[in-house]
Parts: sequence; structure tokens; C-alpha cells
Amino acid sequence: MDEEARLYWYTDRLLRPFAIAALVLVAALQFAAHPVTWRPLAIALLACCAAGEAAGLVPGDRLAPGGRLAFGVSYSVLSGMLLPLAQSTVAPAFAFLASAQAGQKLPARTAVCVATGGAVTTAVSLWLVDRLAPGSIDWPWWLGLTVVTPVFLGIARRNGLRAAEAERREATLRERGRIAREIHDVLGHSLSGIALQLDLADALHGKGRADEANEAVRRARALAVSSISETRRAIEALHEDALPLEQSLELLAGSESVPLEITGEPAPVSSEAAHALLRAAQEALTNAAKHAPGARRAVKLAFTRDSVALTVVNDRAPGGAVRRDDGGGMGLVGMRERIALLRGTLRAGPDAETGGWRVAVEVPR
Repeated sequence: MDEEARLYWYTDRLLRPFAIAALVLVAALQFAAHPVTWRPLAIALLACCAAGEAAGLVPGDRLAPGGRLAFGVSYSVLSGMLLPLAQSTVAPAFAFLASAQAGQKLPARTAVCVATGGAVTTAVSLWLVDRLAPGSIDWPWWLGLTVVTPVFLGIARRNGLRAAEAERREATLRERGRIAREIHDVLGHSLSGIALQLDLADALHGKGRADEANEAVRRARALAVSSISETRRAIEALHEDALPLEQSLELLAGSESVPLEITGEPAPVSSEAAHALLRAAQEALTNAAKHAPGARRAVKLAFTRDSVALTVVNDRAPGGAVRRDDGGGMGLVGMRERIALLRGTLRAGPDAETGGWRVAVEVPR
């Protein structure tokens, strides 16, 4: 949830109920201390307006359009009737709040019509009270403001809430897509390898080569165990409360018994970039162990002002050349796609210094 969404949640769920309660309490105290025209009616109208403002805490999409319109009209009319009876209190504030709720919960034109109806009700009520109790009221110069200003404030708030909700949904969809890509990358290669090993075991068993078939089954089991471990690490890395990138890489390097060199001043990195770099390091180290068993591996992390770079290098395998895929493996394809989404670069190829293999990734911070 971004800062704007948090602000709207904070004001709607925490501050607004307390503000309503404070307004009603102050109005009730003022009713007891100030002269109020037709006190029983004024108290009843105050209770209705307080209930209407409290009902406004319910999200508008939970009411049918007709229900929202009826609610807006009723609230505006009741607040308009209350205003001339309790001018010496804070009760007239309900006229503004009613117009603001109309702007937040109703279409713009309908909200203006409802607010206009409330202002007309207020004017008629003022005229009637003035006729029945001459000299008991003052005509408020700000009556017209209850039509325009609160309505547009309510419309602006409604648009802000919708934008915050859209941002939340978009963030949820991005997170789902990220998890789906991650699980696909982690399990795709492992499941393909398991299927190939089991097919091989079946073929060897049919030829009477039981020992080799059993070895293929053991390799399939090892792949399954490895995929479970990698899936667990990937899911842990997806959490927002994951460790900083340098600490995560230190743990990874320690578990793989490889040296880690960090250059530059470690600085905060976005969660997407940190996750992509960590997964790239895991994939590169796994590929190095598989294609160049026994070769020395090393990881380097470099921080600059605008980007962070990861390099994973392994020497040539003892006694033979390093064997590599042609780049079509699911893991490498997944890495390239993930890095491209972050506007980063990924290069993988032979290392001129060691004669082995180098994977270099750079992404914006």
C-alpha cells in the first residue's frame, strides 16, 4: 500500500469516526448551554444528522444507486432543516458534511442537484423560522457555499480513493505475476529434468540395466529435493521483510561455500531489483555447479550511485571444458525476462581471464 492509500485509510478508518463523535459531542454540549429554537425538534434532527454522517462510513459501493441517492437527499434535507434551529452551535457543519458526502458517493451532476436541494431546504427553513419566530435567526451569507465547495471536495476525495484502490489492485496483480514467474522459473527446469530422468530409468529398466535405471531414479529424486529447496528460498525472497540484498547474498554465498566481494557503499535497493539479483545469483551458482563441477566459483556485488551490478564467475572444470547451454534453458530465459522488466542488462558468456564462465547482471537501484 502506497503513502496516499495509507493516508486515505487512516483518515477514513481512524480519524473520521473520532471527528464525527467529537462534532456530535460539542453540538450536544452547545445545545445545553445556548438557546436553541424548538429544542426537541432540533435534538431529533441532530440525532438524524449524526446517524447520517456515521452511515457515510459504509463504502458507497455496498449500496444500490437508488439507496445512495435516497440517503444523500435525506441527509441534505435534514441538515438543511437543522441549520436555522441551531445557528449558535456547530450543528450547521452538518450541511457542509452532507454536501461533501453527496460529492463522494454520487455522480457529479446528481451530487450538485442534491446539494442544491439541501441549500433550498435550508433557505425555506430559515424563512419559515423567521416568520414564526421573528428576530431569532440570521441569514447566513455562506449558504451558497454549501452547494459548490463541499461537493467538489467530496468528488476530489472520491477520485483519490478510487486511484488508491486502483493502485492497490495493480500492485496485487504485479505481485501475483512476480510469484507466478518465480515459481515457473524455479520448477520448470527441475520438473523437466525429473521427467527426463524417469523416462531414462524406464528405458534402462526395459533393457535389463537395473543398476543404471536405479541411478537415474536417484538423480530424479535429487532434482526433486533440490527443487523443493529452491522453491522455499524463492518464496522467502518474495516477502517484503526479506533481508537487505548484501545480507541475502552473504547467506547464499555461505551456503554455497563461495567467496563474496562487495564494492561501493551498500545502499537501499528496491525489492524487485534485490529479488531479481538474488535469483540470478542462485541460478548462476547452480548452473556453475552443474556444468563445471569442482570449479572455483566467486560472486561480486558492486554498488554505484544509480545501479547495482552482480557478477558470478566460475573457473574451467578440472580435467575438461566447461559445458554450457545455448541460452535456451528456462532459468536463463526467466532471468533475462526479469532483468528486462527492470530495465537492466544480463550478459552470460565465456570469461577470458579464467577460461570459465561469467554471468554479469546490472539493474537500476
